[in-house]
Amino acid sequence: MAEEVIPAMPEQDTDTVRVLQGLEKNSPSTRLRAALAVGTSPDPRFVDKLIERCAIEPEFSVRDMLTWALTRHASSMTVPKLLEEVRSERAQARSQALHTLSKIGDRRAWPAITRELLTDADDEVARSAWRAAVVLVPEGEEPGLAAVLATQLGRGERETRLSLSRALIALGEVITPALRAAMTDPDPRVRQHAVATERLSHDPDAGFEFAIEEAKRIMALGTTGQEGDGQC
Repeated sequence: MAEEVIPAMPEQDTDTVRVLQGLEKNSPSTRLRAALAVGTSPDPRFVDKLIERCAIEPEFSVRDMLTWALTRHASSMTVPKLLEEVRSERAQARSQALHTLSKIGDRRAWPAITRELLTDADDEVARSAWRAAVVLVPEGEEPGLAAVLATQLGRGERETRLSLSRALIALGEVITPALRAAMTDPDPRVRQHAVATERLSHDPDAGFEFAIEEAKRIMALGTTGQEGDGQC
């Protein structure tokens, strides 16, 4: 009886399997090289695996390469799948999907940037949502976005507050009413952050720490520097 001959796997399929396996190796450098290979030679078969890996990848540099690899694929394939991820129960999945959407820049994703995401309890998710929102916001909807972002003033530690300030400043002059309203908030952290953001918007080179110290000084003097506050 003749022995059955099993067809050899095409070399292209072998390479695909090798790359996909590389994304799961223990070595971060191996995973990084695999993500680089995927981005260098985009293939629709990689998209699901890239998004799946984004949700669990522990290394920042590898996550960044995974995002780059996704941006190398057609947005018609990646955006719908990323929009599913922003509703994930896993915080990292939401955060990384939002980050990737901000890099792709397809404004069809805007409706997915909900108030819930912009105020997410997880700081990394919220920061990613702020950055994505600023990139994707349609013309004319900036004031509404500024109003929602302003509700987060005073939140978190330095990096979170700096991210929010940058997002607000990127929206331009429309942030002024929201900042001025926040300067009268009962919470001193909110007032300080609002003042620092305004100062930073006028002098981006000053640095966030300088803006915070200036805000503290202004608050200690009992004025936010607003016109007509009756101070001499």
